[in-house]
Amino acid sequence: MALKRPTVLLILVPLLSGCAHYQVNAPLPAVDHRAGYRFQNAAPQTNSDDLALMLAFSGGGTRAAALSYSVLEELKNTQVGPPGNQHPLLEDVGLISSVSGGTFTAAYYALWGDRIFSDFEPLFLKKHVQTGLLLRTLAPWNQFRLASPRFSRSDLAAEYYNHLLFNGATFADLNAHAGRPFLSVNATDLGSGARFEFTQDEFDLLRSDLSQFSISRAVAASSAFPVYLTPIVLKNYSAEQPEPEPGWIKAILEDPAASSRLKYLALQARSYADGRRRFVHLLDGGLSDNLGLRGALDRAMAREQSFRVPSVPLEIPRRIAIIVVDAHTDRDYGWDAKEHSLGLGALLGSVSQAAVSHYSFETIELFREAMARLSRERDATRFQTADSHPVELTTYAIELRFNQLADEADRRFFNSVPTSLQLPPSTVDRLKRLAAVELRRNPEFQRLVQDLGPADKAAVPKALFAQAARSGVLRQHATEVIEGQLTNNTRQQNKDVWP
Repeated sequence: MALKRPTVLLILVPLLSGCAHYQVNAPLPAVDHRAGYRFQNAAPQTNSDDLALMLAFSGGGTRAAALSYSVLEELKNTQVGPPGNQHPLLEDVGLISSVSGGTFTAAYYALWGDRIFSDFEPLFLKKHVQTGLLLRTLAPWNQFRLASPRFSRSDLAAEYYNHLLFNGATFADLNAHAGRPFLSVNATDLGSGARFEFTQDEFDLLRSDLSQFSISRAVAASSAFPVYLTPIVLKNYSAEQPEPEPGWIKAILEDPAASSRLKYLALQARSYADGRRRFVHLLDGGLSDNLGLRGALDRAMAREQSFRVPSVPLEIPRRIAIIVVDAHTDRDYGWDAKEHSLGLGALLGSVSQAAVSHYSFETIELFREAMARLSRERDATRFQTADSHPVELTTYAIELRFNQLADEADRRFFNSVPTSLQLPPSTVDRLKRLAAVELRRNPEFQRLVQDLGPADKAAVPKALFAQAARSGVLRQHATEVIEGQLTNNTRQQNKDVWP
């Protein structure tokens, strides 16, 4: 007897949903600090030997992606350097740290390079991405898959982003593109509320291989805004592949002089390395850092600590510059004119906006203070070349945000742009024009371009770099905040745990 259609569906639905599973991150056979996608291994090639230039792209959906894209475009159009050796300032970018909406732009550029300037607009900025994702979610065959407890809306989003932008690329493909900026994609660990960075240093703690991990899944985790989207899940292999805990964790936690910030980082690392947390659930990076700036802040504040001496002398630049693209909006809900209580939707929106706004403000202020301390220290940490010319550290903190706009009508318009994965093309164009103009007008940016111009002196000799590194003039990269920074007392007591 032929089965009726409802009976067939009742049989197929559990079968189809049971087969659906998220893409599981691969295990790592052995930890090798010389391999994998790490900043110290990537070593991006830049044209200005004496400049460390970092970009921080915030969250904010397509609004953030458009602003970030325009900044990349303006940096490409800005020529720096002496006559005969001029080059686009974009070629000096060594690191891009991003969260949420800004991650789409950052990841696309890190993977495809200048191709972004020809196809990113039609592929993403001016495409109805949010509608496309909704249609995929509502498709009957995907409804069956979403019925599985091991396949979620964010897994579906990762597949869609891969189809739109990344073409199956993994972090191994980023390693293959020497000379491009190092990409730091940031998400939020739901279990701890801490920032999670997609680098092999972080994946080492999970005993997992980042090189096989899909870039689209990292982007999906970074932009997985809660309620609308669901966590991206990582498997922690530490319990299955037990190894001795990295010595630096115990060394920091047992050092009474270590800062509370370093101890917090060590405890977070231990929560992965001890294997008790079998799975890590990742949500939107904006929940822990909506600016993509916390990593840089951790590195700058860790300058206060004593560093271990690097096994290989670092080439330390004379200038450190960061450009922060802040797409956060300050919306006026008009609540101060009303007496009655807020509805649930309005209340949730208010709490979310207030928390992000306050946290972003504090992050920027803390970062500016840390950069100011570095600038003040330059006189105390001055070195001289063989011909007795002084060498100083100069810092540049360049911030772009809507509150800087002089015109009130512009501020109202841009603060009203929604956090969405699709915007009208005219709004995208207006956002692009805004970012380009505001970057050119920024006094700190103008100072940076001028300092890199014809009057720029020759780069510091490598021998002086080694001298500066041994003396701890500058901080090391973010991964070494976790791996390498101890007080002198701890370093002496724990020589056996340091390479």
